Amino acid sequence: MSTEHRPVSEEEVAAVVGVAAARREGLAIRGGGTRETAVAGMPLDVSGLTGITLYEPGALTLVVRAGTPLAEVETALAAEGQLLPFEPWDARPLTGSNGVPTVGGMVAVNASGPRRIQAGACRDSLIGVRFVDGAGAVVKNGGRVMKNVTGLDLVKLMAGSHGTLGVLTELAFRVLPRPEATATLVLDGLDAATAGRALTAAMSTPYQVTAAAHLPGLEARTLLRLEGFEGSVAHRVRALTHALGAFGDVRVEVGADPWAGIRDATAFAGRAGAVWRVSVRPTDGPALGAQLEPAEVIYDWAGGLLWVLAPEELDVRKAMAGVAGHATLVRGSPEAKARWGVFHPEPPAVAALSAGLRVRFDPAGILNPGRMGATERVVV
Repeated sequence: MSTEHRPVSEEEVAAVVGVAAARREGLAIRGGGTRETAVAGMPLDVSGLTGITLYEPGALTLVVRAGTPLAEVETALAAEGQLLPFEPWDARPLTGSNGVPTVGGMVAVNASGPRRIQAGACRDSLIGVRFVDGAGAVVKNGGRVMKNVTGLDLVKLMAGSHGTLGVLTELAFRVLPRPEATATLVLDGLDAATAGRALTAAMSTPYQVTAAAHLPGLEARTLLRLEGFEGSVAHRVRALTHALGAFGDVRVEVGADPWAGIRDATAFAGRAGAVWRVSVRPTDGPALGAQLEPAEVIYDWAGGLLWVLAPEELDVRKAMAGVAGHATLVRGSPEAKARWGVFHPEPPAVAALSAGLRVRFDPAGILNPGRMGATERVVV
């Protein structure tokens, strides 16, 4: 085998993986190269698997090969007034990469942005997958229309598996219409604890908030997004403004859209320190943020997602003691990654289940060895 592979078809992927499995040779699966990885093995570049294979706007269904640039998909959807509901985040501002986000990479990390609180995560919009398992076999699960939910659990399992269970080759999504109107409501000057209560209050209303975040600091802002038909948005702006009156004056922010910056934590781009992505219950977010000082925190998902810029010596997971959740080290030096690990340690029962799944889908341990705790294995 050569030292690098760039297949352009699913059959070629299967052939490469099959030979690697027979030789017990690890493969480092690569898409657009936008996220930091440290995986041993020969590179398997799937960016050659490109193209939209099926798009039916009337059925809200999209099928696309895994190596397709995400920008190409978003352009095609925008032309029909549609979008990916989960608002995938872009790692490049944080990692400094000049790579190209791909659909397969998006699914592999379950990339989900601010709209997750209303539309669900990437895996919730994924309705079908094709992938090559660690033995070189092509597996198809799910379907191409929303009503087909056969094998839905396996479809969801592949989202967020970071290439340790299979090499994604084709994905099918449910898409949604693009909102006709958008409004961002802002409360100024709240501390994190008060902002957390305001976000909780907003999410408990019937006004369909599609994003909720808090940006601390000297010019602290608590932001809430409403989307939909213009008349509906105008009505809900008035109603939600009234509902939040106890927290201060509410204004509607015009001009630049703040949500892309919140989605990608661009405030931490190019700055020294480790960047963590911490997921907890929304009601636990503000208290955890206080425990992480002197780290800087951006709160998304109504307080359930914390982007944390911390000194590399700060043990973020220790600060989470007694708090249900998990912390992923998105950016850090090799020393920080070696010290803390990229992924949150799993409880023993979950770790055993994860290991069993990897043995089932990748018995030789060749797919992204070392990623998410996966290690190389020898079949006997």
